[in-house]
Order: sequence, then C-alpha cells, then structure tokens
Amino acid sequence: MSGTLLAEIYVFALAVFVGFEVISKVPVVLHTPLMSGTNAIHGIVMLAGVLVLATADTPVLVTLGFLSVVFGAMNLFGGFVVTDRMLEMFKKPKAKR
Repeated sequence: MSGTLLAEIYVFALAVFVGFEVISKVPVVLHTPLMSGTNAIHGIVMLAGVLVLATADTPVLVTLGFLSVVFGAMNLFGGFVVTDRMLEMFKKPKAKR
C-alpha cells in the first residue's frame, strides 16, 4: 500500500467523522437550507460524472462516470422532493368552505 493511498484513506475517514459531527449538531430549523446546499453538491457530482464520461478511455472510467451521474441524479432529485415536502409543512393550511 502506497503512502499516497494511505493518506487518502486517512483524509476520507476524518471527513466521515467530521461530517457526521457537523450534521448531527444542526438544529431542525436549518435542515431545509442544509438540504439546498447538499443539492448543489450533488449537482457538482453530476457535472464531474459528465466530465469523466466525456474523457473516458477505458470501460472502468465509463462505468464510474455513469454511476456517478446516476447516483448524483438520484440524490439531486430526491433532495428536491424532500426539500419541497419540508417547505410544505411550513405553509398555512387553506381554509375549508
């Protein structure tokens, strides 16, 4: 195992722990803006997948690019659905006649 790979695994593990700690401390009121921010991140994931697909030379790169676009799209559109549902909770109910 090379030193570079070990450093990347170390950074990834730290990012997981830091991300979990940050997200678990977010108050309920801020979940909707947080979801909007993650939607932007998933849009970047989709863009990166498209760029990988555009320059793919090997079947491995094609597969990784395709999977990143598919999973990024699922997360992006799912995030919009969740955000919409959360915003619906804050609307006043319409009066019945």
